[in-house]
Amino acid sequence: MERTIVVGDVHGCIDELEQLLAEAAPGRGDRLVFVGDLVAKGPDSPAVVQLARERGALGVRGNHEAHLLRFRQPDDGGKPLKPLHRAVAQALSEADWAYLESLPLTLPLPEHQALVVHAGLVPGVPLERQAPDWLMNLRSLDDDGRPSRRVDDGEPWARRWRGPPHLIFGHDAVRGLQQERWATGLDTGCVYGRRLTALLLPEWRLLSVAARRVWCEPKAVD
Repeated sequence: MERTIVVGDVHGCIDELEQLLAEAAPGRGDRLVFVGDLVAKGPDSPAVVQLARERGALGVRGNHEAHLLRFRQPDDGGKPLKPLHRAVAQALSEADWAYLESLPLTLPLPEHQALVVHAGLVPGVPLERQAPDWLMNLRSLDDDGRPSRRVDDGEPWARRWRGPPHLIFGHDAVRGLQQERWATGLDTGCVYGRRLTALLLPEWRLLSVAARRVWCEPKAVD
């Protein structure tokens, strides 16, 4: 049976990604999908992007890909990058940039009644009206249902999501693995020394490997 392997935030952790894929053992016809934030903070972002594009992986754009791509947009006037993004930008090939530019904000997996997004969706808002900022940065909803980037600004948006579709997302390393009826969060903080996690479909089985080390201090979570 062909499978879909959805991988949480990698953040340049190439060794952990290779170990996770070795354990998942993709077969011919299996599909590899990333929830975004392939890059930044970890040891080798270009290697992660190269692996993704050479394997024909699908995925969505995370907030860290967005930071890099804004640097390339002429109408932003070459916006300055943070040092952690500058180092990645200088190391990417043109093929890597083309791959990152091709990543959409959402990726439907209709055969699983699922949708992949980096951060989340605001419940009650049609998909076509969801702001890109929410799709790449959402973490919480306050008591009135207003979206927030902050973990301490309400409860997890996924707790209020009523599908279908089932949303598969990343971004929220502070909360870690989230398993709600209609949403699964896969950012288990590999770059912060915790774990890299994948969701295997159609069996809806979780697979994870331990981080090799702390690559970035958790205070840098964004």
